[in-house]
Amino acid sequence: MSETPANTLQYRFDGPEDAPVLILGPSLGTTWHMWDRQVPELAEQWRIFRFDLPGHGGAPAHPAGSVAELTGRLLATLDAAGVQRFGYAGCALGGAIGLELALRHPERLASLALVAASPRFGTADEFRQRGVIVRTNGLDPIARTSPDRWFTGSFAAAQPAITEWAVQMVRTTDPGCYIAACEALAAFDVRAELGRAGAPTLVLVGSDDGVTGPAEARTLVAGIRDARLAVVPGASHLVPVEQPAAVTDLLVHHFSTAWQQPYDTGQTALPSFAALPVPLAPPPVVPVAEIAPAPVPAALPGPADRYDTGLKIRREVLGDAHVDRALGAADAFSGDFQDFLTRVTWGEVWDRPGLDRRTRSCITLTALVAGGHLEDLASHTRAALRNGLTPDEIKEVLLHAAVYCGVPAAHRAFRVAQGVIAEETTPDA
Repeated sequence: MSETPANTLQYRFDGPEDAPVLILGPSLGTTWHMWDRQVPELAEQWRIFRFDLPGHGGAPAHPAGSVAELTGRLLATLDAAGVQRFGYAGCALGGAIGLELALRHPERLASLALVAASPRFGTADEFRQRGVIVRTNGLDPIARTSPDRWFTGSFAAAQPAITEWAVQMVRTTDPGCYIAACEALAAFDVRAELGRAGAPTLVLVGSDDGVTGPAEARTLVAGIRDARLAVVPGASHLVPVEQPAAVTDLLVHHFSTAWQQPYDTGQTALPSFAALPVPLAPPPVVPVAEIAPAPVPAALPGPADRYDTGLKIRREVLGDAHVDRALGAADAFSGDFQDFLTRVTWGEVWDRPGLDRRTRSCITLTALVAGGHLEDLASHTRAALRNGLTPDEIKEVLLHAAVYCGVPAAHRAFRVAQGVIAEETTPDA
């Protein structure tokens, strides 16, 4: 266990002190205990390093709003612990951290396993919507539905104690840190960069994973130069918990046989893996297939111009569905206006550092009420929720607008906002 400053992570070690280090990264809403069933066997050959995400498992609630920031905190923690080079296995959000390590810090990474991972997790709208629900209702609705996302129905029915453990694990997470992690996943997209990942990689997925399933796994394998695919039958998203023996066998086999030599950085190499026992074959229940690598991109894209910046902000604030409808409806007559909106409104004004997005949402709602622009009020009420305003704060904005913009205008605005808030903050059944 460790004391945890704001720029590091809560962690623990298991296994022999002189063994090579293998890191196990958790999924959103879980703690390092999701790897409990893997640790005894892995710790026979590796020094296991597990960490908790901010606000998870009793860790201090210092929110991190991007995968890059979480990765930086992990590296700062490893530096403080004297760990320079390591193998890494991460599940879901933990897998995103693994991809960030492979792309930005390859000299630290000897071997990689990506479990229930993706180069892009769903859509930004899905995760921002989840943040809106948590901000409004707390984590209980997310906690109650977590077993449906994490486990197959048969496993959940047969293992009520584990199912309840999963619910309580989410329920005790800090809401602000959970929301920040949702924002991190909403912004994460490394599809165009996969060809630059060079560490030997195992991509492991449950056959019944409805969150990041075999299709996403195959995208990773096709894009990463040195990657293999393992599909675990009878498992959903939290496959290390649902099929612990199969996952353990796959990780032992991968990290025993695929450990890249260190870069010439002057650091001391870890002990060789030549003496480690190698399984004669992969576990028979789990197929491991070689997939041909994709070509390396010729060049990385250049810096974004105002349009690209504006389009990114416009999607983050209004949502992909809204922006896709607006751009899809543009034609030769209205296309220039959509271009103007994206470049000037979103790429210049909304990108200015003088006001944060919450404040800009307050101003925008007031201006729309004053002008009677109810056709835009619904989309900007949704935007205000995404930007971090609570329903109570939106109510206060509209009450304030009633004084200065007129009661009839505010009355109509309340009707519009009430419907949007009810739709956006009602958890799925």
